[in-house]
Amino acid sequence: MSRKTLSLTPRLYDYLLSVGVRQHPVLEQLAADTARMPEAEMQISPEQGAFMALLVELTGAKRCLEVGVFTGYSALAVALAMPEDGRLLACDVNEKWTAIARTYWTEAGVEDKIHLRLAPALETLDNFLAEGMAGSFDFAFIDADKTEYAAYYERALELLRPGGLMVVDNVLCGGKAADPANTSADMLSRRDFNASLYQDERITLSMIPVADGLTLAIKRS
Repeated sequence: MSRKTLSLTPRLYDYLLSVGVRQHPVLEQLAADTARMPEAEMQISPEQGAFMALLVELTGAKRCLEVGVFTGYSALAVALAMPEDGRLLACDVNEKWTAIARTYWTEAGVEDKIHLRLAPALETLDNFLAEGMAGSFDFAFIDADKTEYAAYYERALELLRPGGLMVVDNVLCGGKAADPANTSADMLSRRDFNASLYQDERITLSMIPVADGLTLAIKRS
């Protein structure tokens, strides 16, 4: 037993991956290929992908939303966990990165489940609301421009159905979220965002130390 989360040494982390994470072969190849890119740190970790897939399967989510795609690892993990009639609407602006994503989605046979919108995410989310999609999503994942997190959150919350689940990535900011010496405008806004979710009575939340920190938020009715 332990009263707080263990610190993961390299040996313990390798053990966790070896017995706790089942990666689909296409996910594994995508992770390996993305690791060679200069922007590799933008990809979620394998254990985070496995956890998100478990959440999607656990909740039976059929309509999912993703804000920020990169090379498509998280979208692929979610799509593989959805039922055959599930649909993931994914938002991004980068054609180069999402072209890589499309290749792997096709290889895994889930390309028909994922609908990619290449446009600024706020524009896409506003369009979804204008198209009458409010309250229609079961699951949402936010992992895009951190300065816009508050705006993404509000729109995603409106798009979620009561009881729907939102997952927000990078809430610990590499540990900088707890560093009072870091007073950059970006970090102050991210601390404000975390604090605002803590105070938000529209959700039930839990912040967990998976990867760079995840906030899980269930929309209350």
